[in-house]
Amino acid sequence: MIKAYLQISMHIDKGNREYAAAVYRRYRAPFLETVRGAVFKELLVHEAGVQVLHGFETHDAAQEYLLSSLFNNEVVPALEPYLQHHPDIRVYTVV
Repeated sequence: MIKAYLQISMHIDKGNREYAAAVYRRYRAPFLETVRGAVFKELLVHEAGVQVLHGFETHDAAQEYLLSSLFNNEVVPALEPYLQHHPDIRVYTVV
């Protein structure tokens, strides 16, 4: 059961969105297979950029992912060349 959502919104030029999508595809399986409490990960594309929505079993699991090696040493460096601004990162708890 999903008890928390991690939303990461990124401003990425239209010409770079396919590269950002490739990063998403590369790390989706490792996220689902190795991150404690991970339930789903979806890529949403909109006019201003992209958003990645993650589902977790707990709020703590979402926070742990943000501190993980996978996120900080692999995902973030892979996305940095395509970001126009710092991403907006939010964790929501289901009540």
